[in-house]
Amino acid sequence: MSIKIYVGNLSFDSSEADLKGLFAAYGEVESAKVIVDQFTNRSRGFGFIEMSNREEGLKAIQELDSKDLDGRSLKVNEAKPKTDSRGGGGRSRW
Repeated sequence: MSIKIYVGNLSFDSSEADLKGLFAAYGEVESAKVIVDQFTNRSRGFGFIEMSNREEGLKAIQELDSKDLDGRSLKVNEAKPKTDSRGGGGRSRW
């Protein structure tokens, strides 16, 4: 069973290859994605890793959370599905 991992507080200079290399020490990395701004094409400072083996992914999370990378303390945890954050925003009538 695979696992998707959130990696936050990345340096804006971190590449997908850097991210993949960091996690490859813990097991097979299926994909690495650094999220970029659609207008500036600059990193938004976070990304996602998919690993094929859940246990290896959990070990990577444990080992890499708070690890220093390029002068920044990484925030690493299991990715949660995106929720619909659109609020009603309408006025309630009393």
